[in-house]
Amino acid sequence: MSNPSDRNSHSDENFNILWRYVQSLSPDTIDRLSKPASTEVFQVMERNIVGLLGNLPSDRFGVSISTSRENLGQLLASAMISGYFLRNAEQRLNMERTLLQTQKTDDRDS
Repeated sequence: MSNPSDRNSHSDENFNILWRYVQSLSPDTIDRLSKPASTEVFQVMERNIVGLLGNLPSDRFGVSISTSRENLGQLLASAMISGYFLRNAEQRLNMERTLLQTQKTDDRDS
């Protein structure tokens, strides 16, 4: 049986490793990674984050979110995984569009 304090220690260690990695990134890298290439990906990411956090209109509600360090780390990991998935989907869509355009061009030239 695992000890809860061992789990917290392990989570803290992983969070610290992740935090040190994020701090080591150059501002240009962070800027590039934080901006999706298309508005579609941006909108999907925005809907995903709003779905995770909730969507109360800020003009009517003073929304404040509090969480533990562990839960924040899990939220960050979830957002990163979603971002990687969406980036891969975006790259695949762009590749398929390029291939389709190439195919149409080849068909016209034939």
